[in-house]
Order: sequence, then C-alpha cells, then structure tokens
Amino acid sequence: MMRLRLFGRCRIYHDPVSPVLREPAQIGWTAWFRQIDLVTPRKLKGKELLQRTRGWWTVEPDEVEAVVEAHGRLVVGDGGELMVECSDGQAAARLAAALSERFGDQVMLAP
Repeated sequence: MMRLRLFGRCRIYHDPVSPVLREPAQIGWTAWFRQIDLVTPRKLKGKELLQRTRGWWTVEPDEVEAVVEAHGRLVVGDGGELMVECSDGQAAARLAAALSERFGDQVMLAP
C-alpha cells in the first residue's frame, strides 16, 4: 500500500494546496422542547474532505473523485491530510498520468 498527498491548484493564489483536517468535526444537538448538552466529534472521510475543496481548487471535486477512485481510494492521513491510497507504485503512476491528462497541472500527487 502506498499513500500520496493530493493537491489542487488554488483559485486565488495559484499555489498547490491540500485540505488538512485540524480537528474532528463537532456535531451538536438541539431539541425542540429542551436543551441537549451533547456534542459528537466525528472525523471526516476522504471523500468528505475532498468535497471541502469546492471553490478553493480550480477544478470540481466530483471530477477529481471520479479519476482518483478509478485508480485508488481517498483517505485522511494520520495528520489529517487528504491522501490517495494506491495498491502499488504502478497504480500510483497510472493515477498521476490520469490526473495530468484530465486536469493538466491543476491536480497533482506528492509523497
């Protein structure tokens, strides 16, 4: 198994950027008739973190997801970073080629 970071070109600064989950999402609850003091922390999955790039990257996350899922799977790394998990180096090379062919220099992989 091999993991690579997924970067996209920023719409504003044109630098390669990648989302990082700093803390788990916190979901609270509000009841109709009472106060509920319950907060549920939840980590986002790879696809959910990729969707957060909408408006930040120059490409649509749904299109990136389709290309990535054909060659590997989206995951969140130990440090909260958006990553692609590939079975081996050949799958990673095929994914890099497919991303380059579809998006040019707008989406890239890094170790």
